[in-house]
Amino acid sequence: MKRAIVFGATGGIGQAICRELALSGWSLYLHYNTKKEQAEQLAQELFAKYPELDFMPIQLNFATSDQELTSFVNSLLPVNAAIFAQGITNYGFLGDEKLTNISQVININLATPIKLTKLLEPQLMKQSFSRIVYLGSVYGGAGSALESVYSGTKSGLSRFAQAYAREVASNNLTVNVIAPGAVKTQMNSIFSQATIEEVQEEIPAGRWAQGEDISYWVKTILNPRSSYLTGQTIYVTGGWLL
Repeated sequence: MKRAIVFGATGGIGQAICRELALSGWSLYLHYNTKKEQAEQLAQELFAKYPELDFMPIQLNFATSDQELTSFVNSLLPVNAAIFAQGITNYGFLGDEKLTNISQVININLATPIKLTKLLEPQLMKQSFSRIVYLGSVYGGAGSALESVYSGTKSGLSRFAQAYAREVASNNLTVNVIAPGAVKTQMNSIFSQATIEEVQEEIPAGRWAQGEDISYWVKTILNPRSSYLTGQTIYVTGGWLL
């Protein structure tokens, strides 16, 4: 049985990834932090459609201790793939940011995913093929003013994936980043309609992405035939910025 863990499964992109992978025959751990009800509803929805597969909500706070992270990973059944779709940002000038907010963005977007990758490595190495996919951002390649810390974390994911992929390539473990542009998700709901339309006019494809535009590429990377693609950042932006 193919099994993946999707971190941030209750987010807009995370839910699209779960639905795409379930359709492709993957059993899933559905990670959440506080949105237990949403994770359970998603699990019920997927199980109703694919009763031959397993869908298990699982809770983890990315701000927890290293010991708790270790215990979390040790509690998992073997997985073939880990998808890191969680992420947060704060909008504003760096000089106005609280140090605690800076630490939180770095921890959730970059530091804890790296720690979890290290902890998951032994079981991923045991599989005939295994995959790690991080959700980066177009701002990891073209930094965004007012999101400098966020941009730094997403750029860091790309460089980490590039380096780490070289360490594990001989073990049939690939490591890649999918970097979306502007996606219609809850995280972007703070923008006014005028701002949304202004951004849309800048996108050559003429629209914001949907979650399915991103989940397609996650599914493709998880295909066993994608074994020669590793260490890459794939920008899915509709031609925007990069």
